[in-house]
Amino acid sequence: MEIPVVRNILEANDKIAVNLKELFAKHGILVLNLISSPGAGKTSILERTLTDLKNEFKMAVIEGDCQTDNDARRVAETGAKAVQINTDGGCHLDSNMITAALANFDMDNIDILFIENVGNLVCPVEFDCGEDFKIALLSVPEGDDKPEKYPALFEKSSAMILNKCDLLPYVQFDVERAKRFATQLNKDMPVFQTSCTTSEGLDTWYEWLRTAHAAKQK
Repeated sequence: MEIPVVRNILEANDKIAVNLKELFAKHGILVLNLISSPGAGKTSILERTLTDLKNEFKMAVIEGDCQTDNDARRVAETGAKAVQINTDGGCHLDSNMITAALANFDMDNIDILFIENVGNLVCPVEFDCGEDFKIALLSVPEGDDKPEKYPALFEKSSAMILNKCDLLPYVQFDVERAKRFATQLNKDMPVFQTSCTTSEGLDTWYEWLRTAHAAKQK
């Protein structure tokens, strides 16, 4: 069944997203849309990335949340420019919101722009925000069947971060099962096993970022 209202909303969003992609390409900005359920560790990954790579890249963040500027304040403490978008209960960011937020940035002073989407495994996947890549985050306390239960995110993501791996001894989570579900949906998707507590796997995530940024400059 096709619902015209929904289709029209997505088509309007995609038109704005095309303009965003052109703008980001003009300035050579790598844009990553981070998507996960609430509490998977998106902000923690950002804090470590912004801190550890601050001498390599000029980075900025658009934070999406239903309410509060808690995450934006955490990110700003790393020294990166952060702009908060409160959706007032909305379940995702869209390209129009991103366009409005960009008025707060100097586009000539950004190498990598991170979009931390609203915590949700469903709605954010459908809305293109002009990003180069969607990044799926999954934390081990959530369960190893999430890629099977929420396939669209893992089909459309260019990388998967399996976070909070320091908790593996304490939860029932089969890493190979989760990776198998994810790579069956997207066979070329790299999976980074990370912990912001122990720093496990962060170097491989950073190397992927370096490669993606270099490719954007060509």
